[in-house]
Amino acid sequence: MTWSFSLGRLFGSEVRVHVTFFLLLGWIGLSAYSEQGLPGAIENTVFVLALFACVLAHEFGHALMARRYGIATPDITLLPIGGLARLERMPSNPWHEIAVAFAGPAVNIAIWAILVVIGAGRWDLASLADPAQEFSGWNFLGRLALVNLILAVFNLIPAFPMDGGRVLRAALCLKMDRVKATRIAAIAGQIAAMGLAYLGLTSGNPVLVLVAGFVFIAANAENQDVAMRAVTKRFMARDAMITSFEALRPEDTLETASAAVIRTTQHEFPVLDATGRPLGFMTRGDLFAAIAAETPRMKAVSMLMTNDIPSVPLTAGLETVLDALHKGAPAVVVTTKTGALAGYITSENIGEMMVVKGR
Repeated sequence: MTWSFSLGRLFGSEVRVHVTFFLLLGWIGLSAYSEQGLPGAIENTVFVLALFACVLAHEFGHALMARRYGIATPDITLLPIGGLARLERMPSNPWHEIAVAFAGPAVNIAIWAILVVIGAGRWDLASLADPAQEFSGWNFLGRLALVNLILAVFNLIPAFPMDGGRVLRAALCLKMDRVKATRIAAIAGQIAAMGLAYLGLTSGNPVLVLVAGFVFIAANAENQDVAMRAVTKRFMARDAMITSFEALRPEDTLETASAAVIRTTQHEFPVLDATGRPLGFMTRGDLFAAIAAETPRMKAVSMLMTNDIPSVPLTAGLETVLDALHKGAPAVVVTTKTGALAGYITSENIGEMMVVKGR
């Protein structure tokens, strides 16, 4: 995810933090400082950090349960509105998806139970609603316990793609195909998102409005992705690849690439060796970044191109291509049996193929 940086790896997943998370910390710290002074600012900031440690544990609940079913989680990103565990794929088995979805809230419930058992002490809704209230160390843990319980319940709202929405989709998959189940769950999620947005606007809670917007957009995006994957299972790489294109040589200069960008509508240019084998791609983004950095125009594209481009044979399923594109590659190379470039595929031309074929 852009605008995020890594904190390191834990349990096989990279932990990332979005820069806007620090804006949240700063806003909470300054607000508390203006009302309670330095002690209040420190206490509230520490509470938010403790809360997001629980959010991180929630996401690792999903990740570790998914690992039991052979699904890796490349990274987990902390955002101001919560956490996001990026699984390589969602479980195809509905019962597995239910287990993965429940694993996150189960971690929050476990944290709540532990804090209560060790004596979180006197806590009620008032202590959560009034951050200015003085509280002892036990009351701090009590608030943390209460928030974990709220997180568990909130995440189980059937608002796809939140955890409760995924449970709903998985339950529907037991009775119908995945595409129809996802469509129904997405509609339910968007209706729930509108309810959350209304609640956030009427109560003056901007975070709730942000969560509602995320749920609404994400529900639509995942619905489209599932529908597209269902269609791509019927096609091969050769059905979607771009075969008419202009290529570059590794010794071509930045000036040559600039001229190619001007005279064509391509967004990416394959870089081929003398035998026609693909070495990488020179994208418009790479070119514009190089120009903005005032890179010498005579520099070779081999020094600027995107390497490690995934490749598939002509007969590979189009769903395999989608998986590679979702991992961040600008394009996927389609090669012949001899390794020569037959064409390439981007997300855009897969979408165009769907439209042309009336999907």
